[in-house]
Amino acid sequence: MRQTLKNILEQNQILVIDGSMGTALENLGANLNNSLWTARVLADRPELVKQVHLEYFRAGADAGITCSYQASIPGLMANGFSRQAAEDLITRSVTLFQEARQEWWDQEGKAAGRAWPLCLAGVGPYGAYLADGSEYRGHYGLSDRELYDFHKRRAQLLWEAGADVLLFETQPGLQEALVEARIARELGATFWISFSCRDGLHNCEGTPLREAAAEVVRQFPEVEALGVNCTKPEYIGSLIGELKAASDRPVFVYPNSGEEYDPVTKTWHGVGTDRKFGDYALEYMEAGAVAVGGCCTTVAEHIRQVVQARERFLGETHER
Repeated sequence: MRQTLKNILEQNQILVIDGSMGTALENLGANLNNSLWTARVLADRPELVKQVHLEYFRAGADAGITCSYQASIPGLMANGFSRQAAEDLITRSVTLFQEARQEWWDQEGKAAGRAWPLCLAGVGPYGAYLADGSEYRGHYGLSDRELYDFHKRRAQLLWEAGADVLLFETQPGLQEALVEARIARELGATFWISFSCRDGLHNCEGTPLREAAAEVVRQFPEVEALGVNCTKPEYIGSLIGELKAASDRPVFVYPNSGEEYDPVTKTWHGVGTDRKFGDYALEYMEAGAVAVGGCCTTVAEHIRQVVQARERFLGETHER
């Protein structure tokens, strides 16, 4: 049996998603300065990926995203892996999550009365494969067939490995999101779509988020949830409103902590925002998000703040 969003919301009312895989791995000593980014660690130091999942569960996450964002078959093969080895690594991303989930559950989760964590299989956009920041621009100039061929096998491997949800994340544009939704439909997979956005109203390609989300739901009413990630935290409150105006699907968000990304050095710069991440998280819950976590440069401490924000939100709701 796969875990479901519905089950966790019935238990906790708000689902807490985990934080960045990349920053957490770097903090454990992993070198991510290569085109494979976190996917390199799947091959070289898989125990670190498992450790990151464990740290997020201990911080209070009810859901975790697999280390598969950058793990595309073409990208892995371009870095010397055979097709079979590439496919095995993609499957490994789910297996490592499952191992960490079971270990944490047996050690503390079950006794603490926590929810069995949801496995979100991270499916990054084509732009992530290019490793040049294209996931924040889009406009790849590819046909639907080219995007389909790029994504199909990876999505199939992640779903067949036992992921609970296919999370098509950091989508800069509508075209790719629709292609991925079609793949999920063919697989019979539960899926979420998450857009990257350049401001409080538009996805990174410039389409109004409300229009893009409404079109996804029109063509693929089976989409379980719609969200925004890898976006500045100050834009999220407005974007939640746009998603809620587009459909009645549950809304999830996991923004960056606020820094700017340099695709040349593959590093983040700037001081981010003066506001605490937990204050933003509370704002998102009040705006109607049912699931909140963190993306780039967020770590376990940010997720602990989200857990505290949920406690505040539920306390305030109860007082009303």
